[in-house]
Parts: sequence; C-alpha cells; structure tokens
Amino acid sequence: MKKLDLIVIGNGHIAACIDKGGRHVWYCHPRLDADPVFNHLINGENPERGFMDVQLADLAHTSQHYVRNTAVAETILTDKNGNGLRIIDAAPYFRQFGRIFHPSTIIRKIEPVAGQCRIRVRIRPSFAYNAETPRQIVGSNHISYQGKDTALRVTTDMPVSFIEAESEFTLDKPIYFIIGEDSGISEHIASLATEFIERTTAHWQSWALRLGVPFDWQEECIRAAITLKLCHFEDSGAIVAALTTSIPESAHSGRNWDYRFCWLRDSYFTLHALNRLGAIGTMEDYIGYIVNIINGNPDLAPQPLYPIVPGAPTKEQIAENLAGFLGMGPVRVGNAAVIQRQNDVYGSVVLAAAQMFWDCRLKTQGGEFLYEVLARLGRRAYDEALTPDAGIWEYRGRAKVHTFSAAMCWTAVRQLGLIAAKLGKNAEAADWKSKAADIKLRIYQRLADNGKDWFPGSLDGNEIDASVLLLPEIGFIKASDPLFLKTLEMVEQNLLREGLVMRYVDADDFGAPDTAFLVCSFWYVDALIAAGQRDKAMEIFRRVLSYRNHAGLLSEDVDPKDGSLWGNFPQAYSQVGLILSALKLSQSWEQGLWQFDKAED
Repeated sequence: MKKLDLIVIGNGHIAACIDKGGRHVWYCHPRLDADPVFNHLINGENPERGFMDVQLADLAHTSQHYVRNTAVAETILTDKNGNGLRIIDAAPYFRQFGRIFHPSTIIRKIEPVAGQCRIRVRIRPSFAYNAETPRQIVGSNHISYQGKDTALRVTTDMPVSFIEAESEFTLDKPIYFIIGEDSGISEHIASLATEFIERTTAHWQSWALRLGVPFDWQEECIRAAITLKLCHFEDSGAIVAALTTSIPESAHSGRNWDYRFCWLRDSYFTLHALNRLGAIGTMEDYIGYIVNIINGNPDLAPQPLYPIVPGAPTKEQIAENLAGFLGMGPVRVGNAAVIQRQNDVYGSVVLAAAQMFWDCRLKTQGGEFLYEVLARLGRRAYDEALTPDAGIWEYRGRAKVHTFSAAMCWTAVRQLGLIAAKLGKNAEAADWKSKAADIKLRIYQRLADNGKDWFPGSLDGNEIDASVLLLPEIGFIKASDPLFLKTLEMVEQNLLREGLVMRYVDADDFGAPDTAFLVCSFWYVDALIAAGQRDKAMEIFRRVLSYRNHAGLLSEDVDPKDGSLWGNFPQAYSQVGLILSALKLSQSWEQGLWQFDKAED
C-alpha cells in the first residue's frame, strides 16, 4: 500500500480519510478544523488508537472506489477462501427542509457479499490530539466516548458488547453505524442509515450533473471538483487548503504544516476552477465570508490565512502526543504564516470577487458596497506593490520584493479599474488604470536595474521560481513575449525533475526542497499551452495525472525519484491545477463528437 492510498468522504462540515483496508484514519469532529478523534494518519507507524476499522479474518485482498460521481466510498474486503464484505462510508449531505443537511456525522454500512465472513469491529477514538483517552459509556444500542471537551457517539444495530470487547463474529447480515454527535437517535437505525446513504448519493450525482466538464478527462475533472467541494466549509463559506495537518512535504523534512485554514490565495484558485466548471454557488458563499472578515478589520491589511470560523485560534503549536505521519513529526496545530505579510493576497481577493460584477447567473450581483470593500484593498495594493513580503511560498526567514506578489498587486488594481468602469465610475476607472500602469512600469524598471531579461522569483534577486509561470494567466504579460519565453526556458533548465516542476531549488529555512509541488507542474502545462507548445504540455499533463492515487486524488507534493505522494491531503491546489489544465487541453465537445462520428463512418 502506498503512503497516501486514501479515499475521502465529507459533506462541507466534516471529512474523513479511509485507507484501502477500510480503516478510518482521519476524522476531525465536529468540523474540518477540530480535534481529529481519528488521528491514526499522523500518529506513527502503527498506533494503538485513533481509528475505526473492520478486521476480516484471513484477509487476502482489498479494493476501493467511489460510487460514481459522488463522495460515497465503497471498500471490498475478501478473505483467502473467497468470502467477502462491502463497506459503504458516507457523510450525510442533501437538501432537506429547504436547506442543506450536513451534520457532523459519518454513516458506515458493512454487508456480506460472498459467503460468511468472520470479522471484528474496532472503534478507538482519542481526544485532545491524542492527549486524552475517552471514557466509554455503553448503552443499549450505542457507545458514547466522553472526554473533557469532546464527546462522540456510535449508534449501531450490531451487538454493542461485540464492539466493547472487540469480539470476532460472523457477519451474516448488513450492520449499520452512525458516528457523530453524542445525542440519541429515535429512528430505526438501518432505515435511517440507508436513507442517508441513498439521499447523499443522489445529491452528489445531481451536483455533478450540473458541472460543465470538458470533453476529455471528464471523470478526472468531476473527481477533482467533488474533492474541492469537500474543502468548502459551507457553514461560513471558507475554503481550506487541505483536510489534514502535518503530513510532511518530504520524508523527515520538518516541512509539516496545518492546512485546515482558509488561505486567500488558495481560495481564489479553487473558486476559479469551480467557476470554470459552472459550480458558482461556492463563490457566493466565499465572498460573504471574506467581506465579513475585511469589514471586521477595516484598518488592517488582510492576513494570508484565516480560520474557517472567524475568531477561532490560529496560533501555531506542537501536538506533543502525536508522533507524526509515519513517525515523521512534528504535528503542528495552527499556522504561524498567519502573521506574515504576503502582498499577493490583494490580487487574490479582488480576482475572487470580480466575477460577482460580470456573471449574470449569480443571485447577488456585485455593486457599490462590494466595490468599496475591494477599493480599500486596491489602495493598499498600490501602496505595497513593491514592498518586501514572505512571498507565495511563505518563507519564514526572509522578506524580499517577490515578483508574483508585485504582479498580483498590479492585477488587483487593474481589475478594480475594470469594475469601476462597469459601474459607470469613469474617473475612478481612469485613476485605477493609471495606478496599474505605474506598478507595471516600476516592476519592469526593477527588472532592468537587476540586469534580467527574464523574471526571477524576486525583482532584485536571481532565484528561479515556478510562481512566475502564472504571469500570463493573470494577464500581466503575453506568453509570446520574449521576456516570458526566456523565463519559461529558465524554469525548464533549472526546475524540471523527471518531468515535474519544483517550486524552487535554492535552500530555504529547512534546506533544499526535494519534492515537486504538484500545482507547479500544472502551471508549467498552462504556460506551455499559452506559448504554443501543446504537444509538450500534453506529455507533462498525462505524466502528472499518473500520480493520482487509486481514488483519483492528489496530495500536495510528489517525489520525482519514486512517484510517492507527500504533503497534506487531499490538496486543493493540486485538484485546481488538474481542472484548469484539462479545460485548456481538452477538445471541444464538437471536436470530440466529430472524432467519434468519423470513426463510425
């Protein structure tokens, strides 16, 4: 089994990671950023607790997949005699009483599919980041796990004493589990669980049906879109960068971060990908979330990241009682990048909100109020465009005038000019246009002063940095411009490893990186397409797709030497890159259908 051969379920409120053997190894309760009551994933090689699983006697084979176009997982276990069982896992997610029903709940069904299996059900949560062993309280059809600040209840129609004692028994009929809040369930357990699974399946398939997918790579894009939706905390509108914390970017690197926060940059790219597929509802929720944050701190520059619930803690701490992924600690809770200055956030917020002024499908259109909120950010962007920051890669030990940050300030100001013109504010539009031209002029002047005929990572430096591949994407420069073509050449000569693109290769606070940040390879694909090198782009794209795990998911990084996945999982950025590159490379529907028609002739 590969290190991150995991499948993910969720409902916009909670999410869980399940390994190929059907073991729940990650589940934060009662929301995405909460205490992981199942923390097996980041607690060493073979922890004694922090999981829920099914042990099949004489296990010989496992297989796992999603129910088509859903976030419902099926795991098949087969023993050496051919006896088999199916596990269905889902997080309830459907419309009820005119609103979305998405409780902090997991549904599990275990059913025999061949012969009679001997199984053992083990449920061993741990609380307070593994510092606390919960007290068990056994009821007639449930077990409550009680801690100081956390409580979890498992309601089931199998003998509760078998769970308490972890007894082996014969599975001769389906059994059901409802795991979540510590409150009673009066309904028939099997009927309720079955209803939740069926309605959740139907809701996801209905959601996927409305996606505007490309002709090619439809399944890949649908899976990526569903995964992005799992990263959307619907209660507040926030979008997390990933569902986990502290899976290292590479082995024993110490590059272990908590990604269960809303990065303004990552959120923009996530919205951009979902919007391109027609899933625009997430954008409206997110804009409400970000406007609330900005209005709550009108005199402060935006932070790079925010908690999914405003006011929740972000301070970085070490969870001493968790050994880390494969024993590779530390496990971090919170993220110190919250106090950094990252100037690209101005462009990220303005670009995310800009569609509100142009898309007639939206229930709420952008107007005066939203423009004034964004204009406050635009004025800051102009003032801070060429000031040092930590950059897109969140360097902890240095500050420079990063090229991408400066260009994103330019795009914030430029977009505001377009929005002002849309609203009939012609004088303001002209002022924004003048400010944008001034930023661009100063960027080019700094580049010339540095003697560069290509874009380095910082305007006064020499770093080769993959983030500059995005400059055509944000409209800063044409991909056919000799300055960008030379930049593309520099990236190819210095950052390519086995067909994958590194973020950078210079040593940072933790030494020289040795894994490729996956979204950078997708940026490279997009840059190649824009520069007219489609065949090369197709080759790289297919290579990156090959690194998806058995469930079609990507983490943050991949080791170019052996193809192993590393970093927090699943990584929103990586799914975003897949979608955007697929949309650019795909045939049109007319072209694709014509090819099939031609083949028939």
